[in-house]
Amino acid sequence: MKHLAIHVTGKVQGVFYRASTVEKARALGLKGFVQNERDGSVYIEAEGDEGALQSLVEWCRQGPPHARVSGVTATEGPLQNFADFRQYR
Repeated sequence: MKHLAIHVTGKVQGVFYRASTVEKARALGLKGFVQNERDGSVYIEAEGDEGALQSLVEWCRQGPPHARVSGVTATEGPLQNFADFRQYR
């Protein structure tokens, strides 16, 4: 089990990025959350097995169809033991 904090920049708000992230993360069996940031980026914290987390990071580089991702950073952190995967504003 591993924890990642993922920061996604580009045109990632107003393009269903958060909703698509929830769908993808749940399909991968991950737990955590996704939220919009004031600077127009999206912030994700996700926990699960390493392979599933890497699949999520790879998906984040593309995102949903109307997203235009310019950057993705992923940083390991301490486990938070999230109960599920949620979307916040």
